[in-house]
Amino acid sequence: MNAPPEATETLLHHQVRDEGFAFVQGTDMRRLFEHTAPLSDWEAFAASWNALEPDTYLAATGRFRRRRHATYAASPHGPIERKPHQAHYQTLAYNTLQGDIERWFEPVLPEIADGASMHAILDYCRDVFGSLSPDVTHWHVEVHQFRIEASAGSSGEPTPEGSHRDGVDYVLVLLVDRENIASGTTTIHSPDGRELGEFTLTKPLDAAWIHDPRVFHGVTPVTPIDPSRASHRDVLVVTFRRD
Repeated sequence: MNAPPEATETLLHHQVRDEGFAFVQGTDMRRLFEHTAPLSDWEAFAASWNALEPDTYLAATGRFRRRRHATYAASPHGPIERKPHQAHYQTLAYNTLQGDIERWFEPVLPEIADGASMHAILDYCRDVFGSLSPDVTHWHVEVHQFRIEASAGSSGEPTPEGSHRDGVDYVLVLLVDRENIASGTTTIHSPDGRELGEFTLTKPLDAAWIHDPRVFHGVTPVTPIDPSRASHRDVLVVTFRRD
């Protein structure tokens, strides 16, 4: 019998608080999200990854990574509001490949950015991260839709910068779809490089929850299981930073 959502949520909270990260399987994650609000447009939400645009900032000119981006403002109570479209920015201290530049990505489609699934996910993140940092009164929230592609003789790199931190307070990495993909293992390390854990997101809504100041995270390259077929790994990355 599955544990009640409250017990799973308590375990998630304790693991992120005590260890700096947690892995939650998709079946449990769906129950947690829908305990807050239904994922009523999930089919359209997942299908929107087919409309992502190339990430032209990569040295490979987006050959293996596609994405869209949106930002929101959140407070402990009330609606989470989408901000005007803006650049994504990280310093070189957190992104040695693409730091210290403003990166403008195509925006998340409005019907997805304002849809039920996105807001159920953001509302739940706000509840979890707010319980871990009750002193925060305003959050800057960013969401990234990523598709990593792989082909025969060319692996895809979900984290080309290697094991890293994002320069935020909290991170959610949520699997949306995985087609004809091998590997793509999430690894968690301490700041001194010691491995703390690893897990592979394989089913929709499998999730990694990360306290960014405490641990580094990365994902191993992905390769196609059948080189003759198209392959991709679709994830939603949500970051919360005290504003």
